[in-house]
Amino acid sequence: MSFASFAEFLSMGRHGVYVWSAYGLCLLVLIVNVAGPLLARRRYLQQEARRLRRESQP
Repeated sequence: MSFASFAEFLSMGRHGVYVWSAYGLCLLVLIVNVAGPLLARRRYLQQEARRLRRESQP
């Protein structure tokens, strides 16, 4: 499939809204799948550091 111009490529033969929203949604899911565990790990490590500080105090 070839397109005559970049604008025609973006419109994808009047299916551009569907195509680009599907790509955007897929990208959003991938970002959430990567960021979620990273943020959870950071939160867990902070909680453990607080717990260890509490336990080490006399």
